[in-house]
Amino acid sequence: MYEQMEEIAPNAFLVQAKTYFGGGKWYTLDIDYNRVAAILKKNRYQGYISLEFEGQESPSTAVPKSLALLRKAFA
Repeated sequence: MYEQMEEIAPNAFLVQAKTYFGGGKWYTLDIDYNRVAAILKKNRYQGYISLEFEGQESPSTAVPKSLALLRKAFA
């Protein structure tokens, strides 16, 4: 999947970042957000990154964890 991200990154204008704390409802992906961030930085992405939480953990605890994860990776 990272090879495909490399291909489309130069054209990206919005990025949705999924997290799956508590396991996904339909599926779960193990996404290396440090690697994704490096791909986007290399391509000078300056747009928004929106959080899409799809896990089964309570949003009240999972969303703050998700934001911390993404802020660390994309800092």
